[in-house]
Amino acid sequence: MANQIDERVKPFEVKMGKSIASLDSEFGTIRAGRANPHVLDRITVDYYGTPTPLQQVANISVPEARMIQIQPWEASLVKEIEKAIMMSDLGINPSDDGRVIRLVFPELTEDRRKELVKEVKKKAEGAKVAIRNIRRDANDAFKKLAKEDVSEDEIKELEEQTQKLTDKYIKEVDQMVDVKSKEIMTV
Repeated sequence: MANQIDERVKPFEVKMGKSIASLDSEFGTIRAGRANPHVLDRITVDYYGTPTPLQQVANISVPEARMIQIQPWEASLVKEIEKAIMMSDLGINPSDDGRVIRLVFPELTEDRRKELVKEVKKKAEGAKVAIRNIRRDANDAFKKLAKEDVSEDEIKELEEQTQKLTDKYIKEVDQMVDVKSKEIMTV
């Protein structure tokens, strides 16, 4: 029983895993010097009156290290896509030739890199809070088990397993921060 995770702890582990996955996708939208098509993940375009994800109305490619090329499937979407990019928090002005839109990513300044690292740490702190909240919810659920004739030792064991999971996932968040921060600070 010591190494095996109790069935009653597993749902909380799944939730902690989802917090990590969510943080990973958040990190994907933070741009570090190189062009990464995931920075466009949150951008939606007005497609016949419906907000539609950019990936569903255009082909997105990275022809050069610091350039993203967007080729809409319909030429009429070029202006809509440009408008959506300009209204986003991307901070890059698109250029087009009437058919293809290009986003050229400038080299990041030292100050901007430091700002991005702060943003990474802030998002990571949010993930840690979410993980700790899941631990709290788990412990609350386990305390209620006392009313169902579950021994105090068993409840303590469940809480210890949950704490070990919490420590594991918090450590994983810290490692993700280190990796992303190094990526951002690498010129």
